[in-house]
Amino acid sequence: MSQRESMEYDVVVVGGGPGGLSTAIRLKQLASERGTEVSVCVLEKASEIGAHILSGAVMDPIALDELLPDWKNQGAPVTIKVTEDEFLFLTETGSKKTPGWLLPPCFHNHGNYIVRLGDVTKWLGEQAEALGVEIFPGFAAVEVLYDEAGAVRGVATGDMGVGRDGQPTDAYQQGMELLAKYTIFAEGSRGQLGRELIAKYKLDEGRDPQAYGIGVKELWEVDPSKSRPGMVLHTAGWPLDSDTYGGSFLYHMDNNQVAVGMVVGLDYANPWLSPFEEFQRYKTHPALRGTFEGGKRIAYGARAITAGGLLSLPKLVFPGGALVGCEAGFLNASRIKGSHAAIKSGMMAAEACFDALAGGRNQDELAAYPAAFEGSWLRTELNKARNFKAWFKKGRNVATLMTGIEQWLLRGNIPWTIHRHAPDHTYLKPADQCPKIDYPKPDGVLTFDRLSSVFISNTNHEENEPIHLTLKNASVPVDINLRKFGGPEARYCPAGVYEFIKDDAGNDKLQINAQNCLHCKTCDIKDPTQNIVWVAPQGGEGPVYSGM
Repeated sequence: MSQRESMEYDVVVVGGGPGGLSTAIRLKQLASERGTEVSVCVLEKASEIGAHILSGAVMDPIALDELLPDWKNQGAPVTIKVTEDEFLFLTETGSKKTPGWLLPPCFHNHGNYIVRLGDVTKWLGEQAEALGVEIFPGFAAVEVLYDEAGAVRGVATGDMGVGRDGQPTDAYQQGMELLAKYTIFAEGSRGQLGRELIAKYKLDEGRDPQAYGIGVKELWEVDPSKSRPGMVLHTAGWPLDSDTYGGSFLYHMDNNQVAVGMVVGLDYANPWLSPFEEFQRYKTHPALRGTFEGGKRIAYGARAITAGGLLSLPKLVFPGGALVGCEAGFLNASRIKGSHAAIKSGMMAAEACFDALAGGRNQDELAAYPAAFEGSWLRTELNKARNFKAWFKKGRNVATLMTGIEQWLLRGNIPWTIHRHAPDHTYLKPADQCPKIDYPKPDGVLTFDRLSSVFISNTNHEENEPIHLTLKNASVPVDINLRKFGGPEARYCPAGVYEFIKDDAGNDKLQINAQNCLHCKTCDIKDPTQNIVWVAPQGGEGPVYSGM
């Protein structure tokens, strides 16, 4: 095979989300302020900037204020101020509202905005391009390139036009090498290359195992009489049992639209649990269903979130690069917010990177980045929430009590630290040790099935390409996952990618419907044998989220 073409930059950013774009913007700002040139490119696997972005989302503008102080006048799609905050504890048939004065500061949203994060990301991309950042959507970085000393020297994009048999088709196009003095990784939660880098450089050594959740979300157009723009509602309790971490949100936006979603911790124990089905049940609660009755579901999506917080944060730098945003895990699970943290982390990485370039350095460790984080408001914020996720392993009642003590009574000045000791996939119990969960059939009005949901996510993959959900051992899904755990991949996947069927001889086999994949990466995280490895398909494929 011929040698790949290459392009060289001062900085290559992998991932065009809020973290990656903020890195690029800040680099260009600094270059302009100092009267120098810094060449920066951003690679984004989606067909366009923002197409793969999915979040609740309530946004704290603190980092955006720092990055682009004039964002309001520049037309940022950050306009819906939070006007009401409610928190409900749900039972199967009832609900109890928490008085506002009892809500810990982490649940207060005064001064925050309800946003469509995909739109915000698209706008950030426009700001980056206006500053001279080269953005390449539709190009998935699939390989980290190292120099002889073991430092990162860039990345390579995937080949295009490869057939299901692994052979080039008539549309074959070889991937390119993007070489850089520093490479910043901002792929989002459980990034393919970030996962490799964390393992290679042992960046998680001495840290708590990372914790994840899966977020499932829908966008609804509701009856105008039920629209309350600026209203933020969070819930805990039903339909999840008291030992399962999770919660739900309902945000009233403009244009009579409501965003509704549920996050389920991927350390749940019962293999019969389906986060997708739990979310569908949630909408039928008496306190909620009235919002949707007479309305229409217009969009759907799902993605994993990195929720371990400060105690699970890996070392942020390595020779030749750094991790930013959800790639590292800066999300504050107690606040259910990560976009402000992604922006801030990108800015700090950019500042360390710029100073290194100005000093004539390249492909070394950007030690100034983690040092800046240690002295930042972001570190202070995450430190106050450091125990939030760990308490839930002791049950919802204990977690609720201790969160109240830590966040409301002590205001985050916590004298103790609670550690987690095992990764999420290890908590799954054998199927015969857990009660089966009987989920009601969808009614097609308020509740829906997976395939109709995937349809409105605008997901598309070329059918004649290699399956991007790879198995280390093809026999494991049937021999272990199905026999011992009841085939949990058929339930934890929110898109119907995994399906156990009978072959012509009547034997069980796993069918992978890769064309349905939403790129949430839940399978890569929750598979009990860690046999499934998610890799990026051809660039530009996957969901196209609109207004999400």
